[in-house]
Amino acid sequence: MNPPELPDDAALFLDFDGCLVEIAARPDAIVVPAGLPDLLRDLFRRQGGALALVSGRSIADLRRYLPDFPGAMSGSHGAELSLNGGDTETAHGLDLDVAALHRDAATLSATEPAILIEQKPHGVVMHYRANPGLRHRAEEIAGELLSRYAGLVLQPAKMAIELRPDGVGKDKALIRLMSDPPFRGRRPVYIGDDLTDEVAMEAAQRLGGFAIKIGSGKTGARHRLGDPAALAAWLSDGVRS
Repeated sequence: MNPPELPDDAALFLDFDGCLVEIAARPDAIVVPAGLPDLLRDLFRRQGGALALVSGRSIADLRRYLPDFPGAMSGSHGAELSLNGGDTETAHGLDLDVAALHRDAATLSATEPAILIEQKPHGVVMHYRANPGLRHRAEEIAGELLSRYAGLVLQPAKMAIELRPDGVGKDKALIRLMSDPPFRGRRPVYIGDDLTDEVAMEAAQRLGGFAIKIGSGKTGARHRLGDPAALAAWLSDGVRS
């Protein structure tokens, strides 16, 4: 079902990859559409500041692509939070030797160069998009890492498996932001494309808002748009309304 118009009282939560930008072969190969920064600034003003990016990327990585984004950011699947350009705070208490985690992931995947290891400040990702047949091997590597590092959980994603701290999530990031101004008292609208977004979609709908799934695939969201271009058009219509 197509989504309704963007409500004036919406608290808007946007995933990045697969929603605002097209997914690329590598995380560092994405292209930010030319009009996206201006669109996000217009949305920030329209929604009275109630605009947040909620991504699996780190906040530092998001700022590399959107250095002038004015809203809140939740990164690393809720493990990081920054309010309106402020300092990044950690949303978990896990004492993780992340450098050792990254080294072990690289060592375990060394015989499979088609598995791309993405290092994150609070975890690691095994991408197998270059060879989908390596999914089982990526799962084996993830299982071995889980046995070595307590406090991590598996986070399946599109053509990837991520290890992240237990107890965080995009849903918890949404709920945390909804408790503070300028989000408090508004209707949450969450937009995502991946398995990692489903819990936040459910949270938005449970709190009286709605969710939009971008692309194909099973979802709990009640609304759907086909691709990032369709989302950009919907958001632009909201700015003009």
